[in-house]
Amino acid sequence: MILVSSCLAGLEVRYDGRHSLDHKISKLIEENKAIPVCPELLGGFSTPREPAEIIGGSGGDVLDGKAKVVEKSGRDVTELCIKGAYTTLNKAKDINATVVVLKENSPSCGSSMIYNGEFIGEKIAGNGVTTALLKRNGLRVISEERFADNFDEII
Repeated sequence: MILVSSCLAGLEVRYDGRHSLDHKISKLIEENKAIPVCPELLGGFSTPREPAEIIGGSGGDVLDGKAKVVEKSGRDVTELCIKGAYTTLNKAKDINATVVVLKENSPSCGSSMIYNGEFIGEKIAGNGVTTALLKRNGLRVISEERFADNFDEII
């Protein structure tokens, strides 16, 4: 089974209330080969919500208490992100996920790139909080771009 970001399945759960529909992922859900999940909603965020970025590192640093996740207004939402990450991990284990496809650039879901924490649109290499936790627990996490490039190999 594949676990996928809800926004990639076409659900309007992104911070801005929109989605990031990926038609291949949507089809997998229709075929009961994938299950959608939104770590941020599972952590207690609402939709829409303020943009948030990791300040002081990446997702692993957040899990280690060395960095935090902060909304643009300055509100610390680290605990919500960590809660969502652990709930997502439990979901992945419950369904015996073989791969997890998460939305790139997100402070929760980014699997190779995240925003730099300055709210200026610049990205840096790094994992989001959920991705870091899933990888620490041996799960394969990829972005929607890598999924599209490797679709036949993964399915």
